[in-house]
Amino acid sequence: MIRRKRLLDLAIATPAFLALSPLFALLAILVKLDSEGPVFFRQERIGRHGRPFRIWKFRSMRQGADRGGRLITVGSDERITRVGRWLRATKLDELPQLLNVIRGEMSFVGPRPEVPLYVERYTADQRQVLELTPGITDLASITYRHEAELLAGVDDPEDVYLRQILPDKIRLNLEYAARATVLSDLHLILQTLALLPATAAPAVTPPRRHD
Repeated sequence: MIRRKRLLDLAIATPAFLALSPLFALLAILVKLDSEGPVFFRQERIGRHGRPFRIWKFRSMRQGADRGGRLITVGSDERITRVGRWLRATKLDELPQLLNVIRGEMSFVGPRPEVPLYVERYTADQRQVLELTPGITDLASITYRHEAELLAGVDDPEDVYLRQILPDKIRLNLEYAARATVLSDLHLILQTLALLPATAAPAVTPPRRHD
């Protein structure tokens, strides 16, 4: 399964990267015109077997906004730029991760890679998710596609994310991985693409803090 998954990733990612090069150039220009700072945002994430790597994204926040601030975005986060808000809504900020896929650091389908600070809080059972190659999309991303809006309605977004949402994401990813096939991965990719323009209401109930 792992070898077939890798071949599928390369078969899609390489021609997609070449075909989308003009779009990359256009988006890069928009990011530069909109705000000061680099075109790309690169942040350390934890990959398979706990190996760190740097994820590629189009920058969607003001330069330096990630230093000393929250590691998650909530609702209409004031750190997000005008173009960045559109990039996030369309998920175009994730396009550069095709490079991570080509390099073998990520797959199209797999758990979204977390920052080291959050991975340090994994329980022994949760660390099983590090046996999987992280991905651009996964079942948890679809389930929690309105995560920022959901977290905007709670008092302590980071606490709710770490105590409720993140454990549920890990559970969903481990359950999916146990029955995943190349065909199920293809279906999940198509499902993700179909949801990109969607503006439906949140698919999950807003989390509440349990003291």
